[in-house]
Amino acid sequence: MILGRSERGTPPVEPVTLKILVAGGFGVGKTTCVGAVSEIKPLRTEEVLTEAGRPVDDTSGVESKTTTTVAMDFGRITLREDLVLYLFGTPGQDRFWFLWDELASGALGAVVLADTRRLEDCFAAVDYFERRSIPFVIGVNCFEDAARYPAETVRRALDLDPGVPVVLCDARQRDSVKDVLVSVVRHAMAYATENRQPATT
Repeated sequence: MILGRSERGTPPVEPVTLKILVAGGFGVGKTTCVGAVSEIKPLRTEEVLTEAGRPVDDTSGVESKTTTTVAMDFGRITLREDLVLYLFGTPGQDRFWFLWDELASGALGAVVLADTRRLEDCFAAVDYFERRSIPFVIGVNCFEDAARYPAETVRRALDLDPGVPVVLCDARQRDSVKDVLVSVVRHAMAYATENRQPATT
């Protein structure tokens, strides 16, 4: 993809593209998060929740939710002429986990969104990225009717390594989500340096 020329008469700039996943449990705000920052109309693969899915889709705490992501969400952010972030929101239900390996391929890092009302829902995503040595940050999505806890309290509850950033955010707010993404990129770069790995694959 070519975005344009850096100066008149110079060759087009081929941007560096970085891939970041947005993961977490069912109804935690992944689709909202991607949509809040994407500069393009996000690609969404949402379907209406049905009665047949009630036994496997736990809507406790998110009773008003009527749709669910069945494949992925996709968005894009151009940070500079030569640097573009691609955002991939993962499906939250267990039955769609077979898609995660494909989505995670080549990812710089990930955001694991957490809801303090259902913190256990993000355990599986944390475990997934830890097992695959993919750097991630926890984005605590501060819902209006949810109790607020300090970042360190959330860290202890999730039994995270000390180096994993925990960021409080509002997945509806562009600036708040941007802060989380900056944290992911910084953490991933530091992780790559510590482990002497390239920042992208």
